[in-house]
Amino acid sequence: MKFTFTEKKISVGEDIRAYAEKKIGKLDKFFKRESDAYVTFSIEKGRNIAEVTIHNNGMFYRVKESTGDMHASIDSAVATIERQIRKNKTRLEKRLREGAFEKSIDIETADFVSDEEENEFSIVRIKRFSIKPMTPEEAILQMNLLGHEFFVFKNQNEDDVFSVVYKRTNGGYGLIESDS
Repeated sequence: MKFTFTEKKISVGEDIRAYAEKKIGKLDKFFKRESDAYVTFSIEKGRNIAEVTIHNNGMFYRVKESTGDMHASIDSAVATIERQIRKNKTRLEKRLREGAFEKSIDIETADFVSDEEENEFSIVRIKRFSIKPMTPEEAILQMNLLGHEFFVFKNQNEDDVFSVVYKRTNGGYGLIESDS
């Protein structure tokens, strides 16, 4: 597993990093391929926050835990991600087609602020990623793993039309599909 550490408003020692590598590294047993782990340490209002994102084979697992101690935050984050992986691994094996997530998603991020115009519709961030064919169930699973409110995908059940799944405020999920 490859680790990338980020520190926000805090400077952590090598002992915390080594502890995080040891704990998060144990999750590698769930994956067949090499994984990337992105760990962010921060402090807000006296709370130690550990945010862990694991990227493996096109799937993202993300969790953010906050406690009074950084070691406890790391432990809690690892336990939560392990539950996510176990829960969704069986779901993937039962419901989804073979090799559903073998193609990785390349995400590039860039910050964009227009110097020419300061209007109320300024774009502050752009994300680019490849959109792959999947079922609405796969898209909902990926959306939930990322903790997002919506997810864009090509609906393989409808001849790869562009579609969006989203969380409805009154519960459940919605699906938006393009006409062509």
